[in-house]
Parts: sequence; structure tokens; C-alpha cells
Amino acid sequence: MGADGFGSSMIIAAAALLWLVYLVPTWLRRREYLATERNAIRLQQTLRIMAETAEVPTEVRAEFSARSAAQQERLLKKEMERQAAVVSAQDAAAARAASRRLAESQPAIAADIALSSSSSRRLRRSRAITSLILFASLAAVGVGVAQLLTTGAWPLLAGGGLVSAGSLVMLGQMAAVGRARLELARSIRSRPPVVQRVRRQVVIPAVPVRSTWTPVPVPKPLYATMPVAERSLAASLEAAAELRQAAADAERALREAHQEPEVTPIRATSTPSRFSRMGIIDEQQAATTDIDAVLRRRRTAAAG
Repeated sequence: MGADGFGSSMIIAAAALLWLVYLVPTWLRRREYLATERNAIRLQQTLRIMAETAEVPTEVRAEFSARSAAQQERLLKKEMERQAAVVSAQDAAAARAASRRLAESQPAIAADIALSSSSSRRLRRSRAITSLILFASLAAVGVGVAQLLTTGAWPLLAGGGLVSAGSLVMLGQMAAVGRARLELARSIRSRPPVVQRVRRQVVIPAVPVRSTWTPVPVPKPLYATMPVAERSLAASLEAAAELRQAAADAERALREAHQEPEVTPIRATSTPSRFSRMGIIDEQQAATTDIDAVLRRRRTAAAG
């Protein structure tokens, strides 16, 4: 039991020692890297401060000017390339529009141009190159078959077969494109030319229209011929005085109306109705009735 515990302790100690052997150099390298980086940052800051405070030498200015000139030249070159691409795109669009107009007006000439265009020449050139590659790959396939039968080597046969298959596929696509172009040329040739009809403008001479109606003069309105009443200066002054007097009277009446005491409204007295106390018995009167007087009145009435 003690030997087992000692063995486990030795294993743990060995593992700890290995970890120390691995971690201590890593820690030292990390510390050295951080110190070097700190020194480099301090050196950069010092150099930047010195460059800001010192005057720029002529060599640095010349280098900066050369760098700026090179950058401007690159930008100018890019701008020229962009303009050239725009011009080529515009030329291609104009060529396509011209070919469409030519196909509408002269189908035969358009078909000949389509057959002899640069794209057709590129297609024929590509077809010839692909055919040569196919023949070379077929020769390679033959050599590969011979090597396979003699030495058992098959890479040349496999490569020649792949190249041959690719060449056959490319030739099939090119043949389809060529057939489509031939059909397009035939359809253009068979298309009747478009004749544009020019509309002639007929100028009709202007004929003077004779009027059969004679205008009748309209009388002027009455207010245009009525004399304007001239008002004298005295009448104007009198009217202005009357207006001021009327305004003063109105203001005075308004002030007097505000100064008067508030009028208390008179409420009409309501006359009680004779039927309002019908059926109501007065308790005090009933309580104070004299029975002797009532009996006396009855005897008197019976005796009389």
C-alpha cells in the first residue's frame, strides 16, 4: 500500500516537473517578447516626436513627392483604363445597333458580315486548335494502350482519354454555336428588306377667310359716363366731425352703462291655489275645538 502511494506521488511530481519544464521557458519567452515590444513602442514614440520637432530633410521630401507622383500616375492609369472600357462598351453598343439596322435594311449584307465577323473567325480558330488537341490526345491514347499492354502503365492512357473526352465536348458546343449562326444568317437572308416610307409633307397654302359678320359697337356703361360728384372741403370736414361726435357719444354711453348699479330682477309672487290644502287636516285646530260650543249650536238649531 505504501509502495503504491509512493509511486503515485512520483508520477504527480514528474508531471509537475514536466509542466514546469514546459511553462518556465514559455513564460521567459513571453516576458522577453513583451519587453522587446515595449522598447520598440518607446523607440517609435521617440522617433515620432523627433520627426515632428525636427525639420523634414530634402531627401524625405523628394521621396514623398516621388511617392505622390507614382500614386497619381496609378490613379491616372486606372482612370484611363476605365474611360477606355467605357469607350469600348459604347463602340460595341453602337456596332450592335448598326448591325441591327443593317439586318433590317440589307439582310444579305448583314448575313455576310455575320459570317465573316471576328467572332466567327475566333470560333473557327478555336475549332482548329481543339481538333489538333483531339488528334494529339488520340495519339496519346494509342501510345497509352501500347504501354498498358507491354509494361502495364496506365496514366498516359487515362490522361489521353480525359483530354479526348473534353475535346469532343468542346467540339460539340462549337458545332452547335456554328449551326446557330448559320441558321441566323439564313433567316437574315430570307428576311425581306425593310423599306422605310418617307412621308411627304404637303404644304397647303393659307386661304384668307372672309368674314360675313360686321362687329357692332357696344355702348359704354352708364357708370363710365356719369359725372363724379365733387365734394367740397367743408362738407368733408363736417362729415369727419359728425363721425368723431358719434364715436364720442357711443363711448360715453358705454361708460355710463358700466357705471350704473346692477339691476336686481323682480320675481313675481306666486298666488297660492285654493285647492293646494285640500284634504289636509289642521292638527292644532282639531285639538282646540270647543265641544260645549258645538253642542250649544246644535241645541239652538234644534230649538229654533
